[in-house]
Order: sequence, then C-alpha cells, then structure tokens
Amino acid sequence: MSITLKNAFLAAIIIGLLSNGCTSASQKTAKDGPIRVLVVETFLADITQNITGDRLQVESLIPIGIDPHAYEPTPQDVSRIADSQLLIANGAGFESWLSKTLENAGGQHVLLEASSGLVSRKTSSGELIDPDHSGDPHFWLDPNYVIKYSENIRDSLIKADPAGAETYTKNATAYIQKLRILDGWIREQTSSIPEKNRLLVTNHESLGYFADRYGFTIIGTVIPSTSTEASPSARQMVDLIDRIKKSGAKAIFLETGANPQMAEQIAKETGVKIVTDMYTHSITDASGAAPTYIEMMKHNVLLLQALK
Repeated sequence: MSITLKNAFLAAIIIGLLSNGCTSASQKTAKDGPIRVLVVETFLADITQNITGDRLQVESLIPIGIDPHAYEPTPQDVSRIADSQLLIANGAGFESWLSKTLENAGGQHVLLEASSGLVSRKTSSGELIDPDHSGDPHFWLDPNYVIKYSENIRDSLIKADPAGAETYTKNATAYIQKLRILDGWIREQTSSIPEKNRLLVTNHESLGYFADRYGFTIIGTVIPSTSTEASPSARQMVDLIDRIKKSGAKAIFLETGANPQMAEQIAKETGVKIVTDMYTHSITDASGAAPTYIEMMKHNVLLLQALK
C-alpha cells in the first residue's frame, strides 16, 4: 500500500471512530442523562421542582427579585436557553421579550407555556383598565389555575423523559393536593375580612384572578395595565383617587420592587395606608418571606388582613 493510500485509509478510520464516538455520546446524553429543564420565572421554577422532585435539578432563567415584565436577557441567558431541552414559561403574553430571545438562541429545546389551555378573565364591570388591555396573564395568583400549570408541566416532563413518568405523575398528584389545601386555607383567611372591606387597590393589574376566586373587588391600580412597564396618565390618577374616596378602600398594596412615589401621592390625597412587600412575580431565597410559591401566596394573603 502506498503512503498516500495508507494515510487516506488511516484518516478514514479516525474520522469513522470520531463520528461513532460523537453519535454514541449524544445518544447517551439524550437517553441516559438527565434532561436540562430551564424555567423562566422563579415561582414557576419552584412549581416545576415540586413535580420533578429529586429526579431533575430545575434552573430559573430570571434571578430572584427581578420583574419578568421588564426583564432583558443577557448573552449568557441566550446560551442557557440554547442548551436547555425543556424551556418552561408562563405564556399568555407575560414574557413579551421571549419570542425574540428564542430566535437568537436557537437550539433544540421544547417550549412549554404553563398556562396553555387557560382562558383570560373578563374584567368586571367598572374596572379601570388599560384601553390596550389584551388579556391578563397572572393566572398563577389563583392556585386553582396552578393545578392546570402542574398538569401541563407533568405531561411535558413525561414526554421529554418517559422513564420518569411514574415520578412525575406521583409528584404532580401530591403537589396538586397541596394546592387544593392552599385554596381552602386562603378561603378561610379571606372570609375573616368583612365583605365590604374586600376592596383591592394594587400597583398594577395582577390580582384579578385572585379577586374573582376569593370575593374581592378591584377598585383600581396605580398602573392601569397588566404590565409594570406602563405609566398612568394624569387623568387615570385622578380617576383612581376619586374611586378610592368613593369606595372606602382602606389600602394600596405594592409589589416588591415597585416605585412607591405615585402610590404615596395617591395615599396622601385619599388618606389610605400603603402595604408593601407583596410578592407576585418572584419568590425569595430560602431565608426570605416567600421562598416557595405556596409560601408566597400565604404571605400575600396575610398582608391582606390589613383590610380588616
């Protein structure tokens, strides 16, 4: 065999070995290795971790304490999305920045919108809302909707990792039971608030589903939008002040991270108190007041006792 033919033969063998080695490695990762699950919001990551249990380690894309409405993904975030195999978002228009990010990320991940199958609430008569209001994505603030989230997450995990079907099914069933217990606890706690006092003024339109479920009335919001990125007009501020005075609402509830300036101005005009540190879009770390989704909901309900 000539040197040229010998070299070509050896090169072919090496290429073949490398090719087979790469194929085997990728097949092993997909078949035997844990799937990579990336969840956009921290509260949703906690819900997902309850369903995966110890089988998978779930990561959150957005750090604790950051408002998902105004989030700006970093280059590292784009890489993490590309490397994920299952990407879970709230959906329903909540992550307005996500579609463009996905275009830049590429990769082979499956995207699940946890709210898939849910229908946006219809606003109650007299609610002050943004004229461009196109649906409320804050389903998770009624734990009964999180049951649907849990079912969607369970089914997507089973599809991505069939070997874990028993684990995901068992964990989802247990977590859904916890959500039903949470719903009962919230009903008990809110029933102690006189019906005439169940009047909500919040920083932005986020508690609509909660109000519908537990018998509250939305008087208005400092930012009349489902997004914290919007700004109220002078006319909207005047209308809200007038509604608070006429309704007898007792408090304005501000979410963590909200700018209190406009709320303070409204409180000065109306004489109502401001209740801060409501967690709606992010849980806390383990040492905080709301380290899990369920604890987040309990924390907020206890804040509402200010309406008594």
